[in-house]
Amino acid sequence: MTNLVAGSPVAPHSAGPVARIALVGDRSATVESHVRVPLLLGALAERDGLVLDPYWVPTDAAAEPGAVEGFDAVWLLPGSPYRSEAGALEAIRTAREREIPFLGTCGGFQHALLEYARNVCGLARAAHAENDPAAAPGDVVIGRLACSLAGHEGAVRVTPGSLAESVIGAERLVERYQCAYGPDRDHLDVLRAHGLRFTGEDGDGQVRMAELPGHPFFLATLFQPELAGDGTRPHPVVRALASAAVRHAGAGRAV
Repeated sequence: MTNLVAGSPVAPHSAGPVARIALVGDRSATVESHVRVPLLLGALAERDGLVLDPYWVPTDAAAEPGAVEGFDAVWLLPGSPYRSEAGALEAIRTAREREIPFLGTCGGFQHALLEYARNVCGLARAAHAENDPAAAPGDVVIGRLACSLAGHEGAVRVTPGSLAESVIGAERLVERYQCAYGPDRDHLDVLRAHGLRFTGEDGDGQVRMAELPGHPFFLATLFQPELAGDGTRPHPVVRALASAAVRHAGAGRAV
């Protein structure tokens, strides 16, 4: 586990306590999302007074018991296939069960659905086709997209009344993708029946966002909000995670 910006200063007009965030992923200078994170954190502090103390947690380290407990937020970043599928899933499970604010983007979205399928829906053999290309077709919860979205932009319709809408403040947006895998339609009803809510779709009705009602903040997007614009104005989804992290930090210190 590595501190991203050791000794990072608190913004002069901080909106709350400094919140510790686990950036779960296998950090690489070749992954654009990873490179963008420090710029986003600086913008959140300067523009919004939302100060995050970030730590990179590699997926193999995330597999250790309690690896992300004690953090105020968990962000599972792109960069799959992860070195440890088990670590990615354990980080999600901890955030979900411990009610730690969670954001999963791109591969984080895919693995959030996979974790839910296995640990909530009871689909023990649920598979991600990128991680397990030999999986039986009926077990594939995350499959290869018929048309890769790598390098593409597309419109997303947001469900009225959802967490996603309250965060984004609009019912339609255009977002960037960098992925070739997405949810298999045959498993969506099972995930819905067990409480997961799909609140963003593309123009063809394909699921692009998911959230968990009743959780303080649990949101996952197949698109990559961290790549919006030039990074100086954090996407509303990223800002919402930061706000949730600061609230979590404040609640913990008030106990």
